[in-house]
Amino acid sequence: MEKRLGVVSIIVERTVAPVDEVNDLLSQFGDGIIGRLGLPHPARGVNVITVVVDTSVERVSALTGKLGKLPGVQVRSLMAKAAPPGTRGTPPPDR
Repeated sequence: MEKRLGVVSIIVERTVAPVDEVNDLLSQFGDGIIGRLGLPHPARGVNVITVVVDTSVERVSALTGKLGKLPGVQVRSLMAKAAPPGTRGTPPPDR
């Protein structure tokens, strides 16, 4: 399975969603997570979570599928196109 860079965006309704389950799922998939940013939006009663991943499309699909089944959770993902052969792990050229 080829790893790709991507972003998972999650909106969690605070009064409905099982927040602990969201955090547990993110922990289960933590090996592919580069970083996470969570912001509360009190006026709308939601938390917005952005997760940057470097993992396979299959792993992202598994994560988003499980998150999407939770009540009060909306989730979308965006994956970058595969890196050209021979460029993975190659540092950018000096400018």
